[in-house]
This record gives sequence, structure tokens and C-alpha cells, in this order.
Amino acid sequence: MKDSLKIGLALGSGAARGWAHIGVINSLVNAGIKPDVVVGTSIGALVGAAYVSHKLPELQQRLLKLTKLETARFFKIGFPFNGVVNKDKLHEFLNLYVAEETLLIESLAQRYASVATDLHSGQEVWNTEGKLLEAVWSSISLPGLFPAIKHHNRWLIDGGLVNPVPVSVCRALGADIVIAVNLNGDILGKHLHQNPPIAKNDQSSSLLGNRISEFITNYAGNFFAEDKTVKEDVPDMFAAIAASVNITQDRITRSRMAGDPPDVVLQPRLSQIGLLEFFRAAEAIEAGTQSVERNLAEIHYVLRNMKG
Repeated sequence: MKDSLKIGLALGSGAARGWAHIGVINSLVNAGIKPDVVVGTSIGALVGAAYVSHKLPELQQRLLKLTKLETARFFKIGFPFNGVVNKDKLHEFLNLYVAEETLLIESLAQRYASVATDLHSGQEVWNTEGKLLEAVWSSISLPGLFPAIKHHNRWLIDGGLVNPVPVSVCRALGADIVIAVNLNGDILGKHLHQNPPIAKNDQSSSLLGNRISEFITNYAGNFFAEDKTVKEDVPDMFAAIAASVNITQDRITRSRMAGDPPDVVLQPRLSQIGLLEFFRAAEAIEAGTQSVERNLAEIHYVLRNMKG
């Protein structure tokens, strides 16, 4: 491979399914494929930051020990409803397992960027300089879960709203070949099901998804109380919210990658993992690993052709 050939890794959005990026990165590196450019959207920005700051092993070890109850403690529900993430707890987690507070993007050995969305204009924003953690925060601010973040005098929210798999940013930062990781390729419609009844003594009932779903579904049920037919047809509301996010990002991803296709697309099989099931890291990481194994021959083929 010629020295000037640069490999870009575009890590897509997908909430808890994003732990698959860890398996992807580990497998690529083990195969001797080390990205020179790392760009992430949302959870992809987080995992990508852990990789370029050399904290990916620590992040993986911590995630493999994460339980349902610990996951629930990262979230809170209250009024006023200004996002439900426990920012202090998440900030501590990011400091320990993603990047140190003072680490600058400019000091990294690899090119890095996170993708965010300007809340006022809807403009796509590329964070290519400044503090690495701030770039991560701005990219993961999913509306309804995280409050908007002010970064470089802009209010920013989740980059998945405009560029879920940031192939274009990799190319803009100098990548000759782009390996894209799409986390949402196989999930549409597969997660729309009613949650099973929750036992009162089940600790998992405190999980964010269950709590939000129960709250909203009960509210909707009370609203339609006079019409039992409508009440019975009320779907699991949190599943509907998750499906809305998935549909939007899937459609945007298809459109963006049609206009600027990557050289290789990896699509880990993640339909069984819910939007906020961050405690299922082992499954997601394994899915990422398998996606590389399935496509390793193609990746080497593309690299050889680029060298020629």
C-alpha cells in the first residue's frame, strides 16, 4: 500500500447499537487496517473519540460490566422536561473512558471530526478542532434525551439528523478510501412490539425505555378512555419513538450514501438491540466483529485496487 493512501472510517449513529463500532475497530486493527481519518456521528463520535484518544480498551472493559440498573441511573425523568440524561454522571463516564477534559483534536495523531446539527439553521456542523469531549457532546445530543449543547457559539444537537453515516466528512478530511459503518441497515420494523408486562419487583422496570413507555402509554390510554377500541390499539409509545428515529436516519443515510457512496459498507446485524439498551454491549461488539469478518476479503480487495 502506498504511503499516501489514507483510510477513513465513518462511524454512524444508532444509540446503544453504536457499541458495535468497538468490534469493528478492533477487528480492522487486528487485520492490519488502521484508519488515518476517523469521523463519527452521535454514538459513532463517542466511540471514535475513545479510539483516537487510546481509551478504547478501557471503554470496552467498562461497557462489558454495565448492567441494566447502572444504565438506568444514567437517566432521569422530571419536570421541566429538559432532556432526561444525567449529565453529571455521563460527563464523569466520558472523562474516564472516552477522553480527558483538556485533550484537543488538533493534538491527535489521526484526523478526527464529529458531526452535529445547528439547532437554529439545521446546518450540518463539522467539529474538527477544539476540545475532543466538547465535540463528542455536541454530536450526541439526541432531542428528547439530551439537551442542546452550546459549542463555538452555536446550539448544537445530534448529527444523525443531517448525516447519520459521515462518509462525506471523511473524504473532506483527506481519506482516499472510506469504510462506512451503518448501524441501522437491518432494523426497520423489527423492533415494533409491545413490551412484556413488567413485574413490580423487577429492577429493570426502572429502565428509561420502560418508564417513558409506561408514562406516555398510560397518558394516551387515559385520553382515549371513552373509546375502548382506540385504547386497545395504542402501540408501545417508546417503540414508536424509536421507530421514528430509525426511519428518519435510514432514509437520510440511503440518500446521503447514494450521492457519496463509501468504498466499503459494514452493516452489523443489530435489529435485536433496542435504542437505549446500552447494557447489551457484548452482543453489539460481537455483531461489529462479525460484520468485519464477513467483509474482510472485500476490504482487502478494495485496498489492493486502490494501491494499484
